[in-house]
Amino acid sequence: MATGNGGNAIAGSAAGSGLNTSSSSSGGAAGGLFPSIVELNVGGVHYTTTLSTLTKDPDSLLGQMFSGRWRPGGVSPAGPPPPVLRDSKGKYFIDRDGVLFRYTLDFLRNQKLTLPENFHECERLKQEADYFQMAEMKSTLLATTSGLNSSSARLLPASSSPDALNPADDLLAGDGIVSPTIVPELAVVLPRSSGYITVGYRGTFAFGRDGLADVKFRKLSRILVCGRVALCREVFGETLNESRDPDRGASDRYSCRFFLKHTFLEQAFDMLQEAGFHCVASCGSGTASAGTDIKPGMDSEENRWNHYNEFVFVRR
Repeated sequence: MATGNGGNAIAGSAAGSGLNTSSSSSGGAAGGLFPSIVELNVGGVHYTTTLSTLTKDPDSLLGQMFSGRWRPGGVSPAGPPPPVLRDSKGKYFIDRDGVLFRYTLDFLRNQKLTLPENFHECERLKQEADYFQMAEMKSTLLATTSGLNSSSARLLPASSSPDALNPADDLLAGDGIVSPTIVPELAVVLPRSSGYITVGYRGTFAFGRDGLADVKFRKLSRILVCGRVALCREVFGETLNESRDPDRGASDRYSCRFFLKHTFLEQAFDMLQEAGFHCVASCGSGTASAGTDIKPGMDSEENRWNHYNEFVFVRR
């Protein structure tokens, strides 16, 4: 789990970075280098945690960085530690996936890995565990994925070669059957939380030139998503655009500023259905302006047919 290159992405030399370095008043494990309450900017997502949480695993990259023991490649162990970069607002900056970092931080806090149902980014999370040198977190993740793939006792094919096995298959009993006493200990809690998600869109109908009957039917400019942040991230994953949300850190809050990176309404409905949601209500505005004149500055027939629809989904 070498992270020499990762260190260069996080911090630079004191002479060349030009950024504020860490020199806050507060003692503790870092000998006064870092405050007891630490504000982080991880790939644009902001977190607030304690210094004791970041240094809970002293062998991890975070533990080394925030205890003053971090020495990237090329830095003499005898010299002072390189500064941790800060952003323009003074938060410590780490150039990693900001959304996935919440699982790394939760593992440091709770010493267990809790992933949402239908979590599809296990491989990327393994990369984050490698980068941050968190061996215990990676072992738990490997054991989890192995345990989920082996939810019931199974017999390995006789032709299976060692190279084709999962990295955690060494947990198999000698007779080739998953030990029932091991799998429950490896399982990670995957809560299926209930809640509501509202999907809305503002659309129009695209007509041919001069109002001819060459209708392209529904034309969407953006699909909006409202709900609890954790639920929205679980359902829509990488297709969820959070760029308009001013506070991207906590996942237990609500937001009405999300929208999707595509304009396929049926794709959004499919993702909700696959996550166990059901539509329970809908509403929409009519296109009552069809008989009115187009206002000055509106150069398209489409403006007469603007409308807004919302759909409410629930998972109990």
